[in-house]
Amino acid sequence: MGLTDRYRSLEDLPSVIPVFPLAGALLLPRGQLPLNIFEPRYLQMVDDAMRGERIIGMVQPEPESEDVIRPSDNPPLLKVGCAGRITSYAETPDGRLVITLTGISRFSIVRELDAMTPYRQCEVAWDEYVDDLTPGRGEEEVSRERLIEVLKQYLDVYELQADWRAIKASSNENLVNSLCTISPYGPKEKQALLEARTLEDRNQMLIALTEVALQGSDNGNTVQ
Repeated sequence: MGLTDRYRSLEDLPSVIPVFPLAGALLLPRGQLPLNIFEPRYLQMVDDAMRGERIIGMVQPEPESEDVIRPSDNPPLLKVGCAGRITSYAETPDGRLVITLTGISRFSIVRELDAMTPYRQCEVAWDEYVDDLTPGRGEEEVSRERLIEVLKQYLDVYELQADWRAIKASSNENLVNSLCTISPYGPKEKQALLEARTLEDRNQMLIALTEVALQGSDNGNTVQ
């Protein structure tokens, strides 16, 4: 059963999910995020998820304030994340887990639970992002040509290559979300891309971020 068939409505989604705080990580609906799991608490989280719903929520910690947060502490979380289903799972000889999450839907954190597990769990709300359950929602509004134009300029300036055959074959949703996921931008920019209301909003934000990167490049090229 594919994700589209498994998660058709809000009733198909749990109200409580384990969350994995990770700065700079971006998971979007139907996008994929590979993860290398090695901390004991997150190894248990994955094991528990595999025995249950197979759902993990990816969420970024809030940007650090002036107070130093020790790595062992639980930093406060941003309010919006994206849940994914474990669709790939492999164990390594040294005890790590290599998994892939496939995005289902964004969520808003209602509250963090006082859980007995070593990993964090949150009560979440999905209703604000019900459109995430519909593949391709808003694709017809995407300015694909402008995105491709800016992408080409970025690749030329930074002397990078792309698989243009794969790009041409990609749907607008897959193209925009994939480029957002692999983009080199920081945690704040990644969060803004996540929280964009529509696919075209996300596309326009990605274009704007890329234009800024081009304007600041050492090559002196700018996007007109």
